[in-house]
Amino acid sequence: MTKSIHIDLYTDIVCPWCLIGTARLDQALKALDPEVKVDITHHPFLLDPSTPREGRNTKQWLEAKYGGDVSAMQGRVEQTAREAGVPLDMSVQPMSYPTIEPHTLIRLAPAGHQYGLAKAYARAYFLEGRNITDRDLLADIAAEHGYTREDALALLADENEHNTTQAMAVSAAQQGVNGVPFFIFDNRFAISGGQPPEVFARAFRVALGEEEI
Repeated sequence: MTKSIHIDLYTDIVCPWCLIGTARLDQALKALDPEVKVDITHHPFLLDPSTPREGRNTKQWLEAKYGGDVSAMQGRVEQTAREAGVPLDMSVQPMSYPTIEPHTLIRLAPAGHQYGLAKAYARAYFLEGRNITDRDLLADIAAEHGYTREDALALLADENEHNTTQAMAVSAAQQGVNGVPFFIFDNRFAISGGQPPEVFARAFRVALGEEEI
């Protein structure tokens, strides 16, 4: 009998730890018994809902928030990313942008495409330095992950769907998701942060009843 695991995954496209966390999850998935089916449902989370449409310089914003140079902090993130197989260079993407629109396309992605689309947007943002408020860019990427370009553009212009995404992100925060990445396994237990692959491997064993929580 095929065994299955469901993961509810909360991320934000502009979160480098989400990039790291999904890379490590992928490493654990590759090592998992191929007979185990893992289904991942994405949920929106907004690291900073106040980010303006035109974006803002991430390093300057962080330094204002924390009151000092954040170069060392960013260097640690880059090193951790490289250890996870992600060639992250924070200077490639100096800007933060609002993420309601890409979250809306991820949320409504055709079956089986949510996870791949979310990772594609994160790669475009971090590794290619792209502006993820560019609707043409978002639609082009969506067209590679189950959408037609026309359907993607229609959703990007739909304020009602954007409001729904916003409400879902607010609800997640109200329910205790206050940092990402955040992984809920079979609605039973959760893991927070960009954990090493062995942590995900153990979570799989717990979800399959092979170990206790």
